Amino acid sequence: MIIYTDILSKDELLSDTFDIKPAADCPILWEVDCRKYMKKVGENVQLEGANPSAEDAEEDGGEGETVMVHDIEDQFRMVWLKVEEGLKPSKDAYKSHLKAYIKKVLKALEAKKASEETIAEFKGGAAAAMKKISANYDNYDVLMGQSMDGDAMHVLIDFREDGVTPFATLWKHGLNEMKV
Repeated sequence: MIIYTDILSKDELLSDTFDIKPAADCPILWEVDCRKYMKKVGENVQLEGANPSAEDAEEDGGEGETVMVHDIEDQFRMVWLKVEEGLKPSKDAYKSHLKAYIKKVLKALEAKKASEETIAEFKGGAAAAMKKISANYDNYDVLMGQSMDGDAMHVLIDFREDGVTPFATLWKHGLNEMKV
């Protein structure tokens, strides 16, 4: 099995269990179809001898509560930047993040002595990738890796033309391959 980790934060973001395909119009971006399913959350687990106060019990949430999650989000413990909570960055702020991110990935590629072809591919495709993301930014939901490193890759979730199938977009060069 191959696990792909973020080149900057080292968070696990993807594995080869997903069908990874280069984006049709921008091959330095990878797209993977996701599945949504129901997940139980807020189950109250009480250890023998534990004595939680009534206040703590209320904060844990309802027992047996379920939420819809994406498989990629659940498997890699990603964190949502939700629009309704005001946490999704504005389009201009995200463009600024992308510019800084591209520079940091380039430095990381140079530090790990990536081939000249790899660096040239990244440099050549970065502007097109940024343009593609910026043009579609309002449609994306934004997720971060488990460490919540603001400088690292943000995983973008959108829906295919059918309006039903969610897919994630990741930067190919922003991932390190790790065999397990």
